[in-house]
Amino acid sequence: MKRKGPQQPLLDLPEFLQDSPFLPKFDPRADDEFKKNRQLKPTFRQILTSKLVRTVLAILLSFVALIYLRRAFHEHHVWARLTGPSCYYTEPVTNPTSHSGIDIDWSKFAYTQYATNLEYLCNAVMMFETLHRLGSKADRLLLYPNKYSLDASLGTTESRLLLKARDEFNVTLKAIRIQHENSAVYSGPNWADSYTKLLAFDQTKYSRLLVLDSDATILQPLDDLFLLPPAKAVMPRAWWLDYPFLSSHFMLIQPSPPEYWRVQKAMEKARLGYYDMEIMNKLYGRECLVLPHQPYALLTGEFRAESHEKWLKGGKQEVWDPELVRKEAKVVHFSDAPMPKPWLATRKQMEKYQPKCVGGVGFEEDCRARDIWLGLYTDFKDRRKEICDM
Repeated sequence: MKRKGPQQPLLDLPEFLQDSPFLPKFDPRADDEFKKNRQLKPTFRQILTSKLVRTVLAILLSFVALIYLRRAFHEHHVWARLTGPSCYYTEPVTNPTSHSGIDIDWSKFAYTQYATNLEYLCNAVMMFETLHRLGSKADRLLLYPNKYSLDASLGTTESRLLLKARDEFNVTLKAIRIQHENSAVYSGPNWADSYTKLLAFDQTKYSRLLVLDSDATILQPLDDLFLLPPAKAVMPRAWWLDYPFLSSHFMLIQPSPPEYWRVQKAMEKARLGYYDMEIMNKLYGRECLVLPHQPYALLTGEFRAESHEKWLKGGKQEVWDPELVRKEAKVVHFSDAPMPKPWLATRKQMEKYQPKCVGGVGFEEDCRARDIWLGLYTDFKDRRKEICDM
């Protein structure tokens, strides 16, 4: 067999095998060509600067940035600031501490209650009894269903309570049609009737109304609120929610035909999940004043809470002290799921859901929250029996 070129010696073979015809042929020129054309293994730096890696890194960084921005938007409520109740973030108003020497026409102001059924009618009368006992100067207005009669001879509980409110507590009675929306009905609280509350905007005899939900107890006088700076709506923050919202269970409003028209248009869009609170936030969330929540938006459920972070945030109280909370609160609202409303709660349920005492290992138990909570429920039940005989 004829060779095409000289065989390159293989240094690791014995000399007598160097010329073996069974060895592969070696062409130095081919080896040079291979070395010239072969691709060297890229360095780490080359890998990092490659187009593929740059693209992947850009995608990963964009994804991380998106997650961060989404979290930041949630934590700082950026979207709510842009589209929701922006006045939520304003500083709460400061109440006038005194109005001595000021000539005030209290007949322009009124405390307003609305009743959609017998239970809430009793609650409303209880609220007016408290205002009467505290010596409130503003008028008292009750919006009641036009199906109820004031004829005492009928002997109905409804007529008895309405006449009691009028004759004993100086309440002005006004019959209205319940604003019920079937599209908003569900098997829960009677929020489908809560639009009735918004009829307060039609009570233009008054320049200012303090509208309160009746499942509550007034603890201190509230007349000073009528002297706050003018605003179409003044409401406390719904501090217990995880998103920015204002609460409509306690609101100071200025009735007028234009505002009532706006409210009527909003009520036309009533549906499941869109109630008086949503309407008030939509209409007045950008043009309201904010009440401090600790005096005006205390919930009974807070005495049962394990964490008080939300309650303390944005308030003057820096440490949870149930006695101080009770002392400074002017109104307490009975909102305490799964605990029923106080007129429905049984003694057994109260014992089951009452706040737990804290401490007890090496020192005396602190049962102040439990005692205050039980006191609020017991007081409501006692007054309901005394005032409504129910």
